[in-house]
Amino acid sequence: MDAHPQALIIPTVLFTDRTKWRKDVARKLETKLNDRLFLHFEYMFFKLFDFNARDYYNVNNPVVKILLPKMNYKKNERIEVIRHAYTGLFQLVSRVLFDKYVDFIDVYAQISGQEQKSLYHEILQHKETAILAQYIRDKGMQQGMHQGMQQGIIQKAKEDVIEVIELRFGKISSEIIDKINQINDPAKLKELHKKAIQIKEIDSFGFIC
Repeated sequence: MDAHPQALIIPTVLFTDRTKWRKDVARKLETKLNDRLFLHFEYMFFKLFDFNARDYYNVNNPVVKILLPKMNYKKNERIEVIRHAYTGLFQLVSRVLFDKYVDFIDVYAQISGQEQKSLYHEILQHKETAILAQYIRDKGMQQGMHQGMQQGIIQKAKEDVIEVIELRFGKISSEIIDKINQINDPAKLKELHKKAIQIKEIDSFGFIC
């Protein structure tokens, strides 16, 4: 805020539940005592399921790409939507940021192993995703050929988990950091990264287990 002292901040809430609601939610909160108003708070309301994912394929915003799987789409469009999320994010951000935030797409889409195979096949079949397909292949080859790079990937995965937790919950205990640093299984670290995105509160034992 110091860099933009004149910036206007508008509270905004994005609801990501992919279901139709039976009743609405409160759009404002007030605290009163007698006739005196002490607090008034309201926010911009957006329910992502009310937006059609197809309408946002060409919006050049990485946040929109990450949120595409939470929008509305037909069942037979699911792989197409996830593919657009992957490719859009890949085109709009650096490779480092793509590696960091692609997990958010997996979490939001709740993508299965079989769907990942179908998605990779889709990426291979489209000319506009050829660069992404090559990146996926090259990354797999490099990880297999260079053990030093594998260690670097594991270390980066640990840092990503810690960063997400600190962004969501602030400074965390050394106990949690030590437990994360003791993990050297890439699959476990990826699962922890997804968990760090989803959990509502941090608990050292419950988070690591």
